[in-house]
Amino acid sequence: MNSKAVLDIENLIAVAGKVCVLMGGCTSEREISLKSGSAILESLINAGVDAYAYDWDGVTTKKLLKPDFDTCFIALHGRGGEDGKVQGLLDLSNIPYTGTGMVGSAIAMDKFFTKVIFKSLDIPTPEFLLINDQLSDDDILSKLGLPIFIKPCREGSSIGISKVINKKDLRA
Repeated sequence: MNSKAVLDIENLIAVAGKVCVLMGGCTSEREISLKSGSAILESLINAGVDAYAYDWDGVTTKKLLKPDFDTCFIALHGRGGEDGKVQGLLDLSNIPYTGTGMVGSAIAMDKFFTKVIFKSLDIPTPEFLLINDQLSDDDILSKLGLPIFIKPCREGSSIGISKVINKKDLRA
């Protein structure tokens, strides 16, 4: 590593100040958040950053609104952590944080809305459909065919995914 790279890392560490690694939450992705947050914390400490873990319950906001840290490294997964909510809380406290801002996070967490945006900008994306009770199985299959993958609009990347290979399994 050259001396300029070392200087840049030292500057980044100085600018970051005391870093809170926000992990945990109260979603189905809590355990993976704790694992990734612990790995992030270890890496930051090994790099010389003044960092500590905060296992957030996903509800209590006092620490986020009146923080005792300078920067927040968001290691939350799923709702509350990737959907713009915690980003909004940190914005209210004027606390810098890692990742995308509140609006970008909210948009990206909604898979259907994101696909609509992609399509409007001519960004290639597989066919999609928002499934609801008004659509018949035939409506769904005529647009998408089989096999298809079904997932919740506002969950983490792999939570609740189902692969449907037979029409009879579509509603299940």
